[in-house]
Amino acid sequence: MITLVATDGGAVLGTIGEDDLRLLTGQLEEEDSEDTDYFVSSDTIEMLKDAGAGAELIRILTEAVADSEGIEVAWRRD
Repeated sequence: MITLVATDGGAVLGTIGEDDLRLLTGQLEEEDSEDTDYFVSSDTIEMLKDAGAGAELIRILTEAVADSEGIEVAWRRD
């Protein structure tokens, strides 16, 4: 199971599957090979939708971003 968390405060946002993790890590920029966090905005969510992200990933990120400019999201294996 892969858990998505907000890096500011560590709130658990939800869980995703391996396919969505591969899409997330493949589409978003990583600073290095061990990077597990990303800045997500509404534009990022649209890009992920266009790339075929699953409904659960989109729901989690949409709720997390809400009407902010974006948030830092990290993933971890549980």
